[in-house]
Amino acid sequence: MSAPLLAVENLSISFPGEAGPVRVVDRVSLSIARGETLALVGESGSGKSMTALAMMRLVPKPGRIQPGAHIAFEGRDLLSLSVPDMRAVRGAGIGMIFQEPMTSLNPVTTVGDQVLEAIELHAKLSRAQARSHVIELFGLVGIPDAKHRFGAYPHQLSGGLKQRVMIAMAMAMRPRLLIADEPTTALDATIRAQILELLRDLSAKTETAVLLITHDFGVVNEVADRVAVMYAGEIVEEGSRGELLGHPRHPYTQGLLRSIPKAEARGHRLEEIKGSVPRPGHWPTGCRFHPRCPHAFAPCPGTEPQRTTVSATQAACCHLLDRSVEP
Repeated sequence: MSAPLLAVENLSISFPGEAGPVRVVDRVSLSIARGETLALVGESGSGKSMTALAMMRLVPKPGRIQPGAHIAFEGRDLLSLSVPDMRAVRGAGIGMIFQEPMTSLNPVTTVGDQVLEAIELHAKLSRAQARSHVIELFGLVGIPDAKHRFGAYPHQLSGGLKQRVMIAMAMAMRPRLLIADEPTTALDATIRAQILELLRDLSAKTETAVLLITHDFGVVNEVADRVAVMYAGEIVEEGSRGELLGHPRHPYTQGLLRSIPKAEARGHRLEEIKGSVPRPGHWPTGCRFHPRCPHAFAPCPGTEPQRTTVSATQAACCHLLDRSVEP
């Protein structure tokens, strides 16, 4: 079996707190194969975006990656690279589509020049060659009248076109891994569908692996190969798309799926997971989900659940699955 394109092991991220370091991501391990789309799912505050930023070594200060973590991309340990070497990985090896294209683009610079800058940072091309490449990219991501749009400013574009510019920027150097952080947020249903189709097509045409960060299982169902579910800084379940959507084993995953609006339930009250994600530094003891879990029993508050293998590709951290735990 070939080595994964990206392998993350024992990733913890902390920020200073009044009583000492506060972890916002705790012992996360995951991997992504070449050409695979992995969806990282969970409510806001679960630690999804911070996990992605760590892969790019962009954790905002004063946050820091804790010792003992290992992030390998194409066999290279990213945490040991020099700043110039890591800068070369960003864009050329790993591209990232950040949240909110409306605020991620520079309002006083044309969108063409912003993508051009990303190319000039990594490739030895003349300005004319780089410009031609940008226009080609705009066409690839479905921006109409690409030559004209090169000179447009962000405020002159719709939300959907701005998102396509962000995708073009992330794909400018044909990265082997694309991190897409909530790429369909604030887009209407039609544009959302177009962006998801675009991500599928780009992955298929360029064999680019995708880490898709989302809280929307509708998005997961459309594009993901595998899914990892995150809660309170931890991965609580992972498996293939079919397994997670068809046979979720962790009560948190089950609750997320039950809360999806369904056409047949029109007129009825939506199901919800009671409570909210606990704040870092205030995580419950034992299973962190137990205060919100409808199936919590005696071991849950006091004992941390271990990872239990359900199948060759599915695993979850829940006492209900651990036969060695007495009720």
